Amino acid sequence: MAHKTLVSAEETAAHLNDPEWIICDCRHDLADYSAGYRAYRSGHVPGARFLHIDSDLSGPKTGLTGRHPLPHPATFSLRLGALGIDNTKQVVAYDDSGGAFASRMWWMLRWVGHDRVAVLDGGWGAWQRAGLPFTVAQPAIEPATYSGRVQSQLAVDSALVTANLQARKEQVVDARAPDRYRGENETLDPVAGHIPGAINRFFKLNLGEDGRFKPAAALKQEFAGMLNGHGPESVIHQCGSGVTACHNLLAMEVAGLKGSRLYPGSWSEWVSDRRRPVATGA
Repeated sequence: MAHKTLVSAEETAAHLNDPEWIICDCRHDLADYSAGYRAYRSGHVPGARFLHIDSDLSGPKTGLTGRHPLPHPATFSLRLGALGIDNTKQVVAYDDSGGAFASRMWWMLRWVGHDRVAVLDGGWGAWQRAGLPFTVAQPAIEPATYSGRVQSQLAVDSALVTANLQARKEQVVDARAPDRYRGENETLDPVAGHIPGAINRFFKLNLGEDGRFKPAAALKQEFAGMLNGHGPESVIHQCGSGVTACHNLLAMEVAGLKGSRLYPGSWSEWVSDRRRPVATGA
């Protein structure tokens, strides 16, 4: 069975020696560039390959594209192949941040046409609590060829978001913490506030007290109650730089609310052009 949203630590552990499964460690700290790799070097799921949010899951910054612009799809496809990922592999991504960074990997694989990808529910913490094995050894990787087919319908650009300021056909959902959404506490971007018309859904609300995603029924009820009558196909997700927004997108998929899209540039791209309007407050 292909896993396309979430997979448990126990199910992943059962496939540690399965050559058709590739595990990816996406641990990261926005305030410490090398923290994720240091964590990986000190212990990781056996066989896991490390991917860095900035160098593997983002492209070059231009000053107009936000903090984590998407890489060229051909570049990303080459990186996947170098990690041993071809079009048939089951990929599992994990982090130690509730899935905040692993969800970016999940979305990007879908963006280049790979559906057999899931996030390890509960991440590194769930793996450790289950007493599952870990290692400091680097995996032996047999390179493969990944043939990407970009699914352009999964993303929107700033032009569509700008047009929506008047049309309001789409519901923009901001995944940042409420204080950043309101414009009260901005530590990462030069302008505080949010895109006019966006509603706030802090991505951590998708998780239960155990650090795992809430049940599908609970997520469906919560999202349906806040989307102002919009179906999932008219929902656009954004955050500070297109990373944690993927967590809300994954949560909607878990809930069976399929078809929402990502604005990859997100707030950091939006405010790179000071002519774009900004809202503050709730």
